[in-house]
Amino acid sequence: MHRSIATVSLSGTLPEKLEAVAAAGFDGVEIFENDLLYYDGSPREIRQMCADLGIAITLFQPFRDFEGMPRERLQRNIDRAERKFDLMQELGTDLVLVCSTVAPDSTGDERILVDDMRLLAERAGARGLRIGYEALAWGRHVNRYSQVWNIVRQADHPALGVILDSFHTLSLKDDPAGIAQIPGDKIFFVQMADAPILAMDVLEWSRHFRNFPGQGDFDLPGFLAPILQTGYSGPLSLEIFNDGFRAAPPRANAADGLRSLLYLEEKTRERLAGAAPKPEILFAPPAAAPYGGVEFLEFAVDEATGAKLGHWLGQLGFAEAGRHRSKNVTLLRQNDINLILNSEPYSFAHNFFEAHGPSLCATAVRVQDSAKALERAVAYKAQPYRGLVGPNERELAAVRAPDGSLIYLVDADAQGRTIYETDFTLKPAPATPGPLGRIDHMAMALPPDALDNWVLFYKSILDFKADDEVVLPDPYGLVKSRAIRSRCSSVRLPLNISENRGTAISHALSTYRGSGVHHIAFDCEDIFATVNHAKEAGLPLLDIPLNYYDDLAARFDFDDEFLSELAYYNVLYDRDANGGELFHVYTEPFENRFFFEVLQRKGGYAGYGAANVAVRLAAMAKARSGAGHKARL
Repeated sequence: MHRSIATVSLSGTLPEKLEAVAAAGFDGVEIFENDLLYYDGSPREIRQMCADLGIAITLFQPFRDFEGMPRERLQRNIDRAERKFDLMQELGTDLVLVCSTVAPDSTGDERILVDDMRLLAERAGARGLRIGYEALAWGRHVNRYSQVWNIVRQADHPALGVILDSFHTLSLKDDPAGIAQIPGDKIFFVQMADAPILAMDVLEWSRHFRNFPGQGDFDLPGFLAPILQTGYSGPLSLEIFNDGFRAAPPRANAADGLRSLLYLEEKTRERLAGAAPKPEILFAPPAAAPYGGVEFLEFAVDEATGAKLGHWLGQLGFAEAGRHRSKNVTLLRQNDINLILNSEPYSFAHNFFEAHGPSLCATAVRVQDSAKALERAVAYKAQPYRGLVGPNERELAAVRAPDGSLIYLVDADAQGRTIYETDFTLKPAPATPGPLGRIDHMAMALPPDALDNWVLFYKSILDFKADDEVVLPDPYGLVKSRAIRSRCSSVRLPLNISENRGTAISHALSTYRGSGVHHIAFDCEDIFATVNHAKEAGLPLLDIPLNYYDDLAARFDFDDEFLSELAYYNVLYDRDANGGELFHVYTEPFENRFFFEVLQRKGGYAGYGAANVAVRLAAMAKARSGAGHKARL
């Protein structure tokens, strides 16, 4: 499809916005009137700038409060329209968006509305221009697309058509199915915006909380599908009013915007599967490869922190499983968990360490076909990465995540060998396996304005699902969390943000000097035996206050002996509505950066222990402050 974006969706000056639009790969741009008014050059210069950048001006907008206004102001409004037509011709665009009037002194008399829009179309058509009529969700008399189509149909002028906007339709819970009854050639333009479901004034909702497709809660494929069934093949454009977007770097935001349209096209194509005619104009990337969990986690360390982290992990039962054949890289392993400590000089990990300190620099996910997975990622405009590869070593498919870390896409090689067999000199496996089984999940700390960006990245490139956002209490503010996961739930990643400076998330961002994984969870089959082993090995566990266990006694029918065992081992407990149980314990943070969780799930428990977040964050705050531990019997 012809992909476009409105300049109002991006921050910066008009030239900066246009450069960002072109760099992202859009075909066209909507020029928002205020952007033009604030530019000190002529419309012809903007036209030439767009031509030089290879983007078309798809639309000029908005033209407000024309139809149904008092009759004594009609001629003045026509004169106003003619001046805008002059400007459009200088810009080199033939389409203007006319939004339904919101003026309190306007009339809703349908006959007058039809006559006014026909008159405007006649004036535009005489100059080779077109009028696109759009229903604002807060329009005074016209606020639904069916009303717009009724007026356009009665006006019956070739220069007058319908503009459809997903927000104006879906925010009112208007059924988009009726769009399929509008002739495709009378739909002049389509604007797309997603949004979270909020109970608030629709104008405020629209002006501040729109976001890109895939970042909100609207059923956008359900909106676009009937449009395409009309035969519409015109522009698909983003019009996003969002406070965060107005402050975000325009190039990165525009790139997200294009990715969101591609994602919408893919999901709409799936919705229309089997429909006739087939939607050949829609983006069709390779299907997402099935996932088999986390293959390995790679930590960027230097010699000193690598030794210290290796000791910590040894206290959790990890053993050195091998050394890289050509690099200063150590493999630690425990059952299905592979952890890599990379202190190789002049490497990606070294540069990451210099920027962020000891941190997780790469995550590898297990896929069935890494080549297809990489092809999909590149089709979605992800940045591929190629590292240095030694003789007889594997080159792994990889892309950069939004924070610059790496996501490896790993499968077995043609001979069925693993990356560890080809790239490492392996040691014999321990006679007795450790208690930890696999990586259950990781969690990331993100800047407040980065959450939507990460959600879209994972939903589009890796075809992950996003859970509902939850708000969690920290002693120094609130944390918003939204978990993303592979469709089989073998890879899970809660994303956490906080706008309060004193929270654990803000502390992690400050320590990392940016986004980073701050929480890694391992599962086990016997929480008490596992924690006992860690305690005996000297691992510093997070101290949980005794008052928490008094509360457990009030909420659950536990005997005193079991409660004492929970308290002794600092084990937190949760139970879901179906009787599923979670037992989990945390380490103190490693060098005030990231911490580990050990958990045991029973009875199908699938959550993350949200009921225990408040006590855990309070205990984390105490640990950061260096306060002493409570006495234990």
